[in-house]
Amino acid sequence: MTPYDTQNIFAKILRGEIPCHRVHEDDQTLAFMDIMPRAPGHCLVIPKWPARNLLDCDPDVLAGLIVQVQRIAKAAKQALGADGVTLQQFSESAGGQEVFHLHFHVLPRWDGVMMHRHPAPKAEMQTLAEQAEKIRAALAAL
Repeated sequence: MTPYDTQNIFAKILRGEIPCHRVHEDDQTLAFMDIMPRAPGHCLVIPKWPARNLLDCDPDVLAGLIVQVQRIAKAAKQALGADGVTLQQFSESAGGQEVFHLHFHVLPRWDGVMMHRHPAPKAEMQTLAEQAEKIRAALAAL
């Protein structure tokens, strides 16, 4: 398996080299807004552990990560008044992975509304900030 690349964009976000709109952070995970959202409220949830993808992630790290994915999904659905949630995780190039740091996409969804195609247009930073604030408030109430 290809080794973990410490220069991937999510590793840079974790080190604070690239800004993001944070939704949640703890000792093990970081959740933040996707800057090219396929749906309003599209979040990414990543481990702070240097896992390339699902296939090489330590099972204990993965267990903690999925708990946060569920929390973010519940909060995003509630905060944005969505009808449901789509989760996506891609492993390796053949599986659709483009950033080689394990991450889950949390996409709030509405009945009858299609997601934007990938790559989606870049969002307005103010919109992302407002959505992140709503999701943080919903997380606090969980």
